[in-house]
Amino acid sequence: MSVTDTVKTLVEPILDDLNLELVDIEYVKEGKNYYLRIFIDKDGGVDIEECGIVSERLSELLDESDPIKDPYYLEVSSPGAERPLKKREDFVKFMNHHVYLKFYEPIEGFKAIEGDLVNLSDEDIVTIEFKDKTRKKTLDVPYKKIAKARLAVSFN
Repeated sequence: MSVTDTVKTLVEPILDDLNLELVDIEYVKEGKNYYLRIFIDKDGGVDIEECGIVSERLSELLDESDPIKDPYYLEVSSPGAERPLKKREDFVKFMNHHVYLKFYEPIEGFKAIEGDLVNLSDEDIVTIEFKDKTRKKTLDVPYKKIAKARLAVSFN
């Protein structure tokens, strides 16, 4: 089992208890240091106190089970304004929000696109409305062809 899978099984009961949502888990090496990052959220956003509670509880469980052999820094935070969209449910939740999508391969000439998420069909086709110069256009993208998706800040 990977580090992120192990941590997920440890952190989900904590988050359920606090009515928080797990957005993402990262275990990365940056320079000579390892970082375990837990991104949490709820409607209206999370505050630093909630991040602290999750960090304390998770830290205790990690110390007990010791699934990570290298020294690491534990960080628990909000995903921020450009929250990643990881699950199909995220696309439903953030319908009509401004998003950035990156594709595994070009779709109609686009490798990535930014626009408004307007639909997710039952056939898993994501529809994005975007501006091409002065015209509004739509692009239909198969969900499985999306390599990366996140909310995007719009300055319009």
